Amino acid sequence: MAPTSPTLIGSVRRALALLELVAEHGELTAKRLSRMAGLPLATTYHLLRTLVHDGHLRHERGAFRLGPAAPRLAGQERRQGARLPEWLRVLSEELDAPVYYAVMDNDEVEVVMGVDAPGRPAPEEWAEFRATAHAHALGQCLLAQLAPEARRAYLARRPVNRLTPRTVPDEEAFMRRLAGLRRGAPVVEREEYMLGTVCGAVPITVGGVHSAVGFSLPVDEEDRLEETALRLRARLERALRAHAFTVLN
Repeated sequence: MAPTSPTLIGSVRRALALLELVAEHGELTAKRLSRMAGLPLATTYHLLRTLVHDGHLRHERGAFRLGPAAPRLAGQERRQGARLPEWLRVLSEELDAPVYYAVMDNDEVEVVMGVDAPGRPAPEEWAEFRATAHAHALGQCLLAQLAPEARRAYLARRPVNRLTPRTVPDEEAFMRRLAGLRRGAPVVEREEYMLGTVCGAVPITVGGVHSAVGFSLPVDEEDRLEETALRLRARLERALRAHAFTVLN
């Protein structure tokens, strides 16, 4: 008797082919994916919508990139998720400041984790972080990584509002600020989210996932804000070169 051939699910194979193409090239449009995979455009769109819905891909600026769920396919999430608290603890001790890790997930700013420094508790969240991204360094870092039209869409849902006298006054002023940021540069804010607190953050984009690491300081230590932000950037760059810090969400 001839051996039985395995049952192959065509849609699964086609979806995986699209994921492999995106992983190889970084970002691709639906039309290019259709051509490269040899699939009808309608079929490609159907598969891409499913992959985006489940978090394996992101659709930004007309192209598809790997999404926050992609690391699970390689078993990375379990390994890295266990490493994140320890990594942040060490970082908080190095910076002598509470530190935070945040991501842009499903078009929302999400603070995944925060770790206090020894003897330095983080300030209480008094206004929801996801609704006030324009006012804190983590949110500004994440929104700066988006295209201008994506920033506008976010601010249409989460409008700019004055939390303190130092908060950016309106959407146009905020858009100008983001446009003036250098790619990959640290972001700092001084009492824009909370009086008595200054913050800094550094953006990270790996595999199309937008994330950021930030810290907070009491306003009476504002003189070390810029220096601490630069130290954080240098620390992240060393870790990325050593492949010790990748997509952690």
